[in-house]
Amino acid sequence: MIQIQALPAFSDNYIWLLQDMTSKRCAVVDPGDAEPVLTWLAHNPEWRLTDILVTHHHADHTGGVEQLKRVSGARVYGPAAENTPVRDVSLADNDQLTVLGLTFTVYAVPGHTLGHIAFYHADSRTPLLFSGDTLFAAGCGRLFEGTPEQMHHSLSRLAELSDNTLVYCAHEYTLSNLRFAVAVEPNNPDVIQRFEQVTQWRHENRISLPSNLALERKTNPFLRADVPAVKKKADERNGADNSTPVAVFAALRAWKDKF
Repeated sequence: MIQIQALPAFSDNYIWLLQDMTSKRCAVVDPGDAEPVLTWLAHNPEWRLTDILVTHHHADHTGGVEQLKRVSGARVYGPAAENTPVRDVSLADNDQLTVLGLTFTVYAVPGHTLGHIAFYHADSRTPLLFSGDTLFAAGCGRLFEGTPEQMHHSLSRLAELSDNTLVYCAHEYTLSNLRFAVAVEPNNPDVIQRFEQVTQWRHENRISLPSNLALERKTNPFLRADVPAVKKKADERNGADNSTPVAVFAALRAWKDKF
């Protein structure tokens, strides 16, 4: 049995900790800082870190990798198209890997960075998606390296996964993302309800993750570029006829960058 918990890092990062309750082995996803992981291991000495998964090269996702590798000897998996510290296994689109007995498929999802990958475990009951900084709860990552076309394609790919896929992204951005979603779709009851719920959760200092894809398709404006109301708002915002979903997405992303 696998349990997943968030180890907070920096101001709003989450390092995802996967625990195999039978073998007492564990893995982490995107350890930008080694300290939260080392602290957890020190408080749980019966556990052994065996695997480190990295979605992209930004320092807040890789900064702790080298130290954790040195301390634990864990195997490091990272995108082939990017520089991951002390990487043991280079991963490309559609590659598969097994971690803690779970088989993950690699999705190449360029946009935030050019070599960004996501890890997907297809399980009939609880599929798991570790999406890094590509798909956020109610949002998506900034386009630091890729194009709107690339990011829209990446998000569309992830959006095709099953409704019950649990989305484990790497930041607690949900409330700010939902403020934007309300601006885009002020008459969407699903957006309003989610905004009110997450506002309460954050007031109680509760984590807003994981999300799921059914909820994202109903409330995440970046997955809704083909919805007429979203297109209308994007057109109003930039004074243009955004004639394709990619153009709508680009308009939304530019708007969010200054929101």
